[in-house]
Amino acid sequence: MQADAMVLLDGVNVDVPPSWIRPGAAIICCEPTLETGIPEYIPNLLSVAYFLCFISDIEISRAQTPKPVTQLAEEIGLLPEELEAYGRNKAKVRLSLLDRLHSQPDGKYVLVAGITPTPLGEGKSTVTIGLVQAMSAHLKHNSFACLRQPSQGPTFGVKGGAAGGGYAQVIPMEEFNLHLTGDIHAITAANNLVAAAIDARMLHEATQSDKALFNRLVPSVNGVRSFSPIQISRLRRLGIFKTDPAALSMQEISTFVRLDLDPSKITWQRVVDTNDRFLRKITVGQASTEKGQIRETGFDIAVASEIMAILALADSLEDMKNRLARMVVGTSRSGQPVTAEDLGVSGALAVLMKDAIKPTLMQTLEGSPVFVHAGPFANIAHGNSSVLADKLALKLVGRDGFVVTEAGFGADIGMEKFFNIKCRASGLRPNVVVLVATVRALKMHGGGPNVSAGAPLPREYIDENLSLVAGGCRSNLKKQIQIAHLFGVPVVVALNVFKTDTQAEIDLVCQIAKECGASDAVPCHHWAQGGRGSVELAKAVDEAANRPSNFQFLYNTEMPIVEKIRTIARKVYGADDVELSPEAKSKIDYYNQQGYGSLPICMAKTHLSLSHMPEKKGAPTGFVLPIRDVRASVGAGFIYPLVGTVCRFIRQTGET
Repeated sequence: MQADAMVLLDGVNVDVPPSWIRPGAAIICCEPTLETGIPEYIPNLLSVAYFLCFISDIEISRAQTPKPVTQLAEEIGLLPEELEAYGRNKAKVRLSLLDRLHSQPDGKYVLVAGITPTPLGEGKSTVTIGLVQAMSAHLKHNSFACLRQPSQGPTFGVKGGAAGGGYAQVIPMEEFNLHLTGDIHAITAANNLVAAAIDARMLHEATQSDKALFNRLVPSVNGVRSFSPIQISRLRRLGIFKTDPAALSMQEISTFVRLDLDPSKITWQRVVDTNDRFLRKITVGQASTEKGQIRETGFDIAVASEIMAILALADSLEDMKNRLARMVVGTSRSGQPVTAEDLGVSGALAVLMKDAIKPTLMQTLEGSPVFVHAGPFANIAHGNSSVLADKLALKLVGRDGFVVTEAGFGADIGMEKFFNIKCRASGLRPNVVVLVATVRALKMHGGGPNVSAGAPLPREYIDENLSLVAGGCRSNLKKQIQIAHLFGVPVVVALNVFKTDTQAEIDLVCQIAKECGASDAVPCHHWAQGGRGSVELAKAVDEAANRPSNFQFLYNTEMPIVEKIRTIARKVYGADDVELSPEAKSKIDYYNQQGYGSLPICMAKTHLSLSHMPEKKGAPTGFVLPIRDVRASVGAGFIYPLVGTVCRFIRQTGET
């Protein structure tokens, strides 16, 4: 009564009582077709697969009733006081868990990355979920998936959600893809509080005296004035070590109250979690009450906010608060950076984010636990779920368990940033990389025609073409395996199988992947079969994770900024060198002067090619990487160079 289809293996002469069949279910009768020793009904099971292809992801999600989140929490070892339920299906997990389990050994740490994708995506999320389902439900290992929360922009755009798909997804899908527990809304509120504080401060400084500003910032309460801790911190940065407001000289008062922001050098924008293209550039301050304080600014998408990157990299509430305080929002007319703490809003930001810092617990279709937390994009930020979710999960699974997390886009972007940025921030070290590939993407890198979302696939991607597959394997797949080996981590290639793939193509990919240095290469059928379709992948990952790992960073952070950029360009992308614009050189000099030179690098680059040219597929060589600008996310803790015209490509994917 719960089945979508009933298969009758002995033909049409079987008497099936109507009470066995759910209304609307399909009945498929298999006639004998073979004269071999193979069971006669097996080829006809293809008709079942054909039928199931027409069941949508949302129908699959809604057909499964999740176990209560309180039951899930008990199964994975959470105490009732460590859980904050948001309805029946999801809950926040308190960070006090880390203190309780601080002596518990960590489990194995697995990163799912991918080759350079087509615009259609190659299924890293489904591989992540299918692998965890195989580990948990079929091999009986304690296992956890750690995923990013999707942005509303791509969810309502061409890309869609990020819950996985088929029989390898997080449920309930609609809750995962929309709102969830409100973390992105909290980031939006915090980001826009900073933006409002910037414009309000500029208005007050332009229209009021030093004395009036001082009275606003340090009001007399019951006849007593006192500095807040944030204000004392600002005074110390200014070289003023007085703690009594009455002791400040007029010059010290003026220095304290005036940030003197240069309107042309404000780097902070407002955000909204929608692809609202007409907000990319706006003019603010046009009301008569703003007294002529008109300036141009704009909106980014919410998950592009530096606050999202901070949420993903913070390892405690205190660390998050300190990072929020360090965020640079602009530059004063004298050339000094102005921070969120200078604005006096860092405490308010931490209050707005106090619940968002807790990971959200959900489950897969097969009941495996999932942490959903943070969602920075990989082409403009570091593209990984949160440090805290990984740390909590590694403690919960124990020494012999597995935590599988995912990095955005190809290994040249998300994986490189996972290693060089996230692993530095967390102190965690991965045991194995799962590199996701598809036959269609390999055909594209082997010389196949372009593909685009919403358009029919060209014949080259539907018909068998071993030449294109081999070309993609020996270019892009080989290069991405080499990138993982730069960090000393073993690689297992997961071939995400589609119905158009032939057995010869599948065998060829697995053969060449091993020749190119992969520890193993395994075809995966998790979309159609759930965890059962990824059991062989899970076994390969288990074996690789138990081998010695010689993890190393790609560069030392004390290297000059230019040399760190050059190292990534040459070793990861395959460039001959880098070329910096005059603006990029000037920014690097400024960041060195301000003491930011030892931050890691977060390259903002197109995800559609190893190079900066999205049309260049395979593994391009002989090019110079253009750096047109360099910016800093000081709170998040990285420098991000802008490669070529990356913003145009980002907009095409619906990600800003």
